[in-house]
Amino acid sequence: MSYNTTLMKSNYIKSILLIPILFISINGFSQTNEISIKFIGNAGLYLTDTKTNIYIDFPYKSGAHNYMKYNKTELDSIKDNSIFIFTHRHSDHYSKKLLKKKSVRKYGNWNVSKLEELNNSIDDFSIQAFKTSHKFTFSHYSYLITWHNKKIYINGDTGDLEPLSKIKNIDWAFVPYWILYNAKDQNIKIDAKHFGVYHLYPTQKITGTIPADKIFLQQQNKVISIPY
Repeated sequence: MSYNTTLMKSNYIKSILLIPILFISINGFSQTNEISIKFIGNAGLYLTDTKTNIYIDFPYKSGAHNYMKYNKTELDSIKDNSIFIFTHRHSDHYSKKLLKKKSVRKYGNWNVSKLEELNNSIDDFSIQAFKTSHKFTFSHYSYLITWHNKKIYINGDTGDLEPLSKIKNIDWAFVPYWILYNAKDQNIKIDAKHFGVYHLYPTQKITGTIPADKIFLQQQNKVISIPY
């Protein structure tokens, strides 16, 4: 009887000791810091570090120019106090009508100089704007976001390699497929660890072997995680 009581006490003490260990272990896994990037469609992205929410080239007119449509729930799920950044105002990248319904901070070719506000208002964040060419508009910008020491390049519609070719150590470059063709034709190396290739037509076929550093974004709502 004495032996059993001692054994029970011993097991009870071990159980108590295990509880904080398990708690620390579980919390350790749940506190992984990361930037999450969700592909919405076309060049539309949703970026968050759970504290700040940024939408790139979204909302746009769903299905414009035969590009990707999206479910209305995407509009309904837009986070409060989000920030919206646009490369240009073509309808497959931007919708003034849809944005009118929300009180938001928005930036694009009409007020690009005000982007500096974000450098001072978001923790561990900076953004640079590069005026890039796009034959169907006079005013197009690409962006380099540095967030939690991770470099994320947003290309937009341009085929202009000038700024992109000069940036070093990019973690993720979000580019259309024609940028990759241009880089190959001009023998220009893009210094990026990973590429998210976007702005594909819904029925566009990708053939051949896809390199490990490239993801072709045809699956809407795909999420890319960048630990920091």
